[in-house]
Amino acid sequence: MRFVGTCYRAHDPRWAFKPTSGEGAAIRGGRFNPKGVPALYLGLSVMTAVKEANQGFAHRIDPCVLCSYEVDCADIVDLTSEAARAEFSITTDDMNCAWAMALAKGERPASWTIHDRLAGQGMAAILVPSFAPGAEPEDRNLVLWKWGPDLPHQVVVFDPSGRLPKDQLSWR
Repeated sequence: MRFVGTCYRAHDPRWAFKPTSGEGAAIRGGRFNPKGVPALYLGLSVMTAVKEANQGFAHRIDPCVLCSYEVDCADIVDLTSEAARAEFSITTDDMNCAWAMALAKGERPASWTIHDRLAGQGMAAILVPSFAPGAEPEDRNLVLWKWGPDLPHQVVVFDPSGRLPKDQLSWR
């Protein structure tokens, strides 16, 4: 499928100068990207992005930078439907595994096999339900493994007035 629309991310201010890098996710891996694999996790709504950032601490959120992104990306697998999950032999249990706990135990999370299988078939991204605490059924994330400023996997941060810092020293 192709996704064209606006997405959002509430991310660590340390990465505000590289809002499209995906390097932060590569450091230790994430739910849908193995360690060493850059990934860009975007919420389809502002509230989904905030839920993902605060991970259940509704009234205590770390400082973050909230950005919007203009996305026009092909080669996406929509894993929000049972039919699509069945087509790719992906279970909700694999998607919703306790990935952080698996990492803490030195194990490979089951959800990383989703990346292995789909990226290996040339897919650029997945559309998935949010598994953040407090997520509602309509909360969705776009997880990108292949993106850049150009089509067919275009992701551009919206910063028309140049407010985002240019490097980590820009905060001073």
